[in-house]
Amino acid sequence: MPLEFDTARVSVPAAPQRTDITCFVGCVRSRNAPLPRQVTEDLRAAGWVDGPWRRGEAQLRTLEQLPVAVESWDAFDQLFDWRSRPVAAGGTATCASYLGAAVRRFFAQGGRRAIVVRVGDPWPFMDAPGSRAANRTERIARLVPQFVIASLPFDATDPRTWRGIQHLYGLPEVSLVCMPDLADACGGDPAPPDATLPLVPISEGFVECSHSEAVTPDDLALRHLHAPRSDAAGLVAWTSALSATRAFLFRHRKDVVCIGALPLMASAAAHRDPLAYLQQQDVLLADGEDADRASSAFVQLAYPWLSTQAAADLPQLLEPPDGLLAGLIAAGALARGTFRSVAGALLPAVIDTEPVASWGLGSDHPWAALSERVCLVARQPDGWALQSDVTTSPASAWRAGSVSRMLASLVRAARATGEAELFGANGPALWTRVRRHLEGLLTAYWQEGGLGGSSPDEAFEVRCDLSTMSQNDLDSGRMVARITVLPVAAVERITVVLALSASGQILGDVREVA
Repeated sequence: MPLEFDTARVSVPAAPQRTDITCFVGCVRSRNAPLPRQVTEDLRAAGWVDGPWRRGEAQLRTLEQLPVAVESWDAFDQLFDWRSRPVAAGGTATCASYLGAAVRRFFAQGGRRAIVVRVGDPWPFMDAPGSRAANRTERIARLVPQFVIASLPFDATDPRTWRGIQHLYGLPEVSLVCMPDLADACGGDPAPPDATLPLVPISEGFVECSHSEAVTPDDLALRHLHAPRSDAAGLVAWTSALSATRAFLFRHRKDVVCIGALPLMASAAAHRDPLAYLQQQDVLLADGEDADRASSAFVQLAYPWLSTQAAADLPQLLEPPDGLLAGLIAAGALARGTFRSVAGALLPAVIDTEPVASWGLGSDHPWAALSERVCLVARQPDGWALQSDVTTSPASAWRAGSVSRMLASLVRAARATGEAELFGANGPALWTRVRRHLEGLLTAYWQEGGLGGSSPDEAFEVRCDLSTMSQNDLDSGRMVARITVLPVAAVERITVVLALSASGQILGDVREVA
């Protein structure tokens, strides 16, 4: 009888202030094999095995709509058959799933821990003409249930009903969320291949290893398929899906940043002046307009799509850039702090991009303007690099991605403080403890260079007293703290208002002030 050896993983709870954990929500096949013992134990601890929302053994093996923690690429590969996406319905040829490619890139860029929510099997890449538009709503709703107006209301008290991004409500350790299949779901009908070469299944075999990332075999004609491109209707759907995601995060998880890939666009105008095109299509708002749609301080988009050695198992040999951006942010948070920008990071794995960003032609060039709203990958004299680390917000104070991530971490820390004091008497003693804890946290941010000002007094102010709470707040058992900070990259002070209700719900409002 053959023996199989499996290195046991020691389950270590994530540190509450950790800001690198990324949740990937998307479509990928399960290997439908017995689960490793530690995965089963993690699911049992979360109540999915024998708790109140337990699943049957067959359901557990499929891992559908279950949040699964993986701490390495090998751990993901052991659970998910990520290279079995059908190229065409009824055919035998397969390619990699975009979810698998994003997780692969995340770990290759230095990510250490991911939570994977599998929402189903991937659809065939080459759909029948017209079926992409017909199936778009259902496919997006797998990821973002709120995309469908008639969907069931989100029930925070019943995890059995959670779908797609709704699982974030029960994942307090997550700081970033990524949906690698969203751009594909919003693409139009795939263009005919550039050649008539036969597509054959990817064969198993040994390939040369790399210390930095997985290397795939030759593409076997996948290079002749076109990566998904969105027309105007597809961009509308993609924008609506991001808007629904943003609304869910704002209501339930203000401490999570959405990392997305800007879709490849079918219009030639999008290449000539991409920012103007996106503004014309109401994807991104102009400066000074109220945040809406995909324009948000807690949305970061990456572009263009990437050609890498590992992408040889993907159509047109291109991978969406969201996994790369998530990996850079996660690795940066671990190494230098989440409040530091990852702009300028060299990307030796990148061979080319689609399209190729025109860079170095002056600050008034259209692609330079795009880099102020989208995290742009472009070539520079010493290689490919991430040229900008920005959010899509139309407000200049919220443009720096490091500022939004720092404030998200502040909300997370304030939530932990509030939860620790949940059963304390709402009075001066409690207010003093909360204020001192937040002041200590912000002093540490200032000492590390995350806040501006020559002293803590210039860098931040914390108030939690009768001036921040109304009589109605006191009668309702609600504590309110008001924090004003000067992020080192912002041009304005930003105020965060946090409230802890008697029911234990953490409420909040974030706005900027002069």
